[in-house]
Amino acid sequence: MQRLILTLLICLGFALPGSANAWWKDDWQYRKQISVDTTPQGAALNQALGRTALLVRLHTGNFTFDGVNESGDDIRFVSSDDKTVFNHQIESFDPLMGMALIWVDVPQVEGGQRQDMWMYYGNPKAQPANGQPVFDADYTALYHFDGSSPRDSSPYGNQALGTAVSVEGVIGRAIQFSGQPLVLPPSPSLQLPAGAAFTFSAWVRQDQAVGDQLLFARHDAGNSLLLGVSQGMPFIEVNGQRSAAGQVLSPGQWQHVALLGEGGKLSLLVDGREVTSLASSLPAFNAGIAIGGDLAPAQGQPASAFAPFVGAMDELRLSRIARSLPVLQADALAQGAESRLVVYGVDEEQSGFGFGSLGFLLNAVPVDAWVIIAVLVLMMIQSWIIMLRKNRTLNRVVAANDQFREQFALVGTRLEMFADDAGLAQRLEHSSLWRLYQVAVKEIRTRRAQGADTSSVSAATIEAIRCSMDGVRTRENQALGAKLSSLSNAIAGGPYIGLLGTVLGIMVVFLGTAMAGDVNINAIAPGMAAALLATAMGLFVAIPALFGYNRLITRNKEVSADMRVFVDEFITRLAELHGEGQAGEAGHRRAGQAVNTSVPA
Repeated sequence: MQRLILTLLICLGFALPGSANAWWKDDWQYRKQISVDTTPQGAALNQALGRTALLVRLHTGNFTFDGVNESGDDIRFVSSDDKTVFNHQIESFDPLMGMALIWVDVPQVEGGQRQDMWMYYGNPKAQPANGQPVFDADYTALYHFDGSSPRDSSPYGNQALGTAVSVEGVIGRAIQFSGQPLVLPPSPSLQLPAGAAFTFSAWVRQDQAVGDQLLFARHDAGNSLLLGVSQGMPFIEVNGQRSAAGQVLSPGQWQHVALLGEGGKLSLLVDGREVTSLASSLPAFNAGIAIGGDLAPAQGQPASAFAPFVGAMDELRLSRIARSLPVLQADALAQGAESRLVVYGVDEEQSGFGFGSLGFLLNAVPVDAWVIIAVLVLMMIQSWIIMLRKNRTLNRVVAANDQFREQFALVGTRLEMFADDAGLAQRLEHSSLWRLYQVAVKEIRTRRAQGADTSSVSAATIEAIRCSMDGVRTRENQALGAKLSSLSNAIAGGPYIGLLGTVLGIMVVFLGTAMAGDVNINAIAPGMAAALLATAMGLFVAIPALFGYNRLITRNKEVSADMRVFVDEFITRLAELHGEGQAGEAGHRRAGQAVNTSVPA
């Protein structure tokens, strides 16, 4: 028991928090640590990013959605100083599916550092956040494609025209082009003077690498700016001048594509790395923009020589400034399936008692695994109760049998000496040997009461008494072995039930991770560790049950052997004292004595 208590204290020690920072506001019950890691162990970005809208992906692998409001209205992001509140925008929040996508406006992201912030949640009375913009005003068009129709999340409300099919994207939902482009009508926010800086970025999945397909097209007064793929290779074209061939896009895979224009150079980046460029400045543009194809030609003009894009697009952004290379690299690293920029830490309670390592593990266990663990806990409690009760029963039986042995050693030739001793019967109520003794004496007395001569017992009678004793011995063995099958089930079934919980947990983790599009180790590891907890619990049920079962079986065999020896001993004494041969010999001795006394000296 002392060892068990010590083990529990050690486990609680793992759950104790370190030096927790001050709590932001008392109305929020929980908080979760989130870090922006630009060190070599993370995104490996040496230059400062400045103001950055970071994507926070929550799923069952890094968050349990326990205690948070169903709509996520109580979520707040606070700097490590526990004072500065960051603006955020919820793109999607589904606690039932265990998925959420949230954009957080971090005012300053430094290079080569790890910056912490806290996500507070667990306030049922909280109202939605202040609704301040998360993305800076230099984004002139920004589409998450999270709804049935494309909606501009920038401050300018540039509504895209056209129809597109909503599909699963790299960040929530995306659009699948079906031959018709999306058109952004002309607006003051989309105007570009000659030589202006400009940035286009989007996540792109090309399904067919055939011919020349357009991702972005703009025409105005004889000038044109095109971004597309030719036989799978992205290109830039300005007024008929095309960039050199670059890296081929991987068909069927999401990749981050960006066009950066500044200082007489246009650069094309794939996944944050420049693959080709074109020495040219941007012409002036006041007309509309086509996404995923080309604009319809004016009346009397020839049709476009370019085909519509065949594939899907997600997280489209247009900027009237040239975004820095580190910012575009950060977008590719933080938004993609292998996010290394955002790291998710432990959860804490307001009381100051943090979940810690063990608590974080328990907090990541999915519901189905908890069901399996609950079944295993019941099995564990049942097996421990059985082991304790059986061990206590055996202790009583062994102690009572030892007392009976001491008394039976005094019997000698008087086999029925203790049969009527009520005090001894009360003291030996737990003795299996006492019950064997009682049934044997009862058999002898029953025959005597029926008129049989018990002074001379036949071999058949002795065998009948042995059978009666063997019957009692069998029932005693059955009582000793009762409920041991439950221990056997715990030994054999516990690991398999735990393995079932692990398999189900891993399935949930992989499903949630795939749906969230985040497959980095920080996203998978907590859920995997939590799923393995079910197997560990199964072993924790089986291993003590195995040792307890073997110990009980061994002690049962010892008690059974004592009963078998006693039966043989009692039957041997009975045959010695009351067997037919002994009775005949005693008769001859008595007859000889009578003859000797009748003959005169």
